[in-house]
Amino acid sequence: MPPLVRVKIGQPVRLKIENRTDKPLSLHWHGVRNVNAMDGVGGVTQAPIPPGGSFLYQFTPPDAGTFLIRPLVVGGASEPSGRGLAGMLVVEEATPPLVDADVGLVMQDWRLEDDASVMPFGQVQFAAANGRLGNLVTVNGKPVPDTFEARPGARVRLRLGNACNARGTRLRFEGVKVYVAAVDGQPTDTFEPLRATLPFPPGTRYDLMVDLPETEGAVCSIIALVGQGLTLATVTTKGTPIADKRPPIGPIGENKRLPAEIKLQNALRRDVVITGGAIVPKAAKDAGKEKPAPEPVYTGDPQKIWAVNGASATTGLQPIFTVKRGQVVVLALRNETGFPQALHLHGHCFRLLHPLDDGWEPYWLDTFQLLEGRTARIGFLADNPGRWLISATVLERFDTGLWTLFEVT
Repeated sequence: MPPLVRVKIGQPVRLKIENRTDKPLSLHWHGVRNVNAMDGVGGVTQAPIPPGGSFLYQFTPPDAGTFLIRPLVVGGASEPSGRGLAGMLVVEEATPPLVDADVGLVMQDWRLEDDASVMPFGQVQFAAANGRLGNLVTVNGKPVPDTFEARPGARVRLRLGNACNARGTRLRFEGVKVYVAAVDGQPTDTFEPLRATLPFPPGTRYDLMVDLPETEGAVCSIIALVGQGLTLATVTTKGTPIADKRPPIGPIGENKRLPAEIKLQNALRRDVVITGGAIVPKAAKDAGKEKPAPEPVYTGDPQKIWAVNGASATTGLQPIFTVKRGQVVVLALRNETGFPQALHLHGHCFRLLHPLDDGWEPYWLDTFQLLEGRTARIGFLADNPGRWLISATVLERFDTGLWTLFEVT
C-alpha cells in the first residue's frame, strides 16, 4: 500500500530512504516547492542512492496541499515506479476546513504477464509510444474499486493523485456533486467540474469536497474513463445521518505565499520544443472500429527516444536558460510529437496563460497535459534558487530523454 505521509504546515518532513533494491534510487516530492537539494532527482539535484545505501530527506514544505512521492532517478525511474514505489504527502492547513473524513486515494497501474508476474522493463516500444500502460489498476495498492463507508450527510475531503507510470485518463463522478477545492496541491476558488469530469494525467492531484447524500445506502462513485468505464472508488452512506447543518462548501483559503499576479510585460520568454518518439502511421489516425490501428513505429536510438530543444537529456545536461531570482518567465511549450505529453515544472507553480497574454486559467498548476501538435504557454515567478527540471511525468519518456533544465540564481 502506498504510504501516506501526513504533516501540518510548518512541521518538518524527515524521511530516511534505505535502498534495498539492486538499482539506484531517488524520491521526488512531486509538487512541493522544495529546496533544490531535496527535490529528489537522482543524477541532478542529488547523487542517486546506490544499492545498499541510504539518504535522509529533510525539508519543511512551504505550502499546505496534496503532493505525490515518485521515484525519479535519471535513466531509471520507470522500473521502481512500475514495481509500486509511490506515495502521497499531505500537508495540512493550520486551520483545515471542517470535514467528517479526509481520504487520500493514489491511483497506480501494473503491467502483468498471464501468470500475474510483473512484465520485464525496458521495452523500447512502450517508451517511444504511450508508455507502460498497466493491465491492472489499483487504488492505494489494492485492485479497484476501493470502497469505504461514511455517515449520510457527511462532508468528505477526497485527495486524488495519479502515480501511474504512464496512464492518463479522465475522472467522472456519479451519485454526488463534487467541488474542486485545490488543483496540484494549491487552493483555488471552488468550482464544479465541467460535465462532472476532470483530466487526470500522471502526476496530477485534486482536492475535492463533497457532501454525501442524506439517505442511507446511497452509493457515490469515482470512475476512470477507461474502456467502458472503470470504477476507482465508491463511498456508501451508512449509519445515523449527520444532523448538523453545514455552511455551503466554499474555498479552503488562498495560499499567501504565491504571488497575487504575474506581471508578464518584462518576462523572460523562451521556447521549449518537444520532439521524438515513434511515428504514428496515417492509417492509425484514420482507423475506426472496423479496422484496427497499426502500431506506431520507432527505429532510432533506444536510449535517446525523446528530445527537448534538440537535446535528449542525460546527466550533465546544461540549463536551457538561466534567470535571476524574482524574474518572471513565460515558456511557449510546443509538442511536435505524435502523442499527448504530460509535463511537470519542478520547484515552482505556474499559470496556464490565455493565447493573447490577456489572462490565465484561475488555478495554479505544476503538471499539465499538452496535446500532440499543440502549443501552450505558461507563466511563473522564478523565485526558488537552483537547477530545476521541466520533465515528462510519463516515466518511460523521462528515462529516454524527455526532460530539460533551467537555473535560478
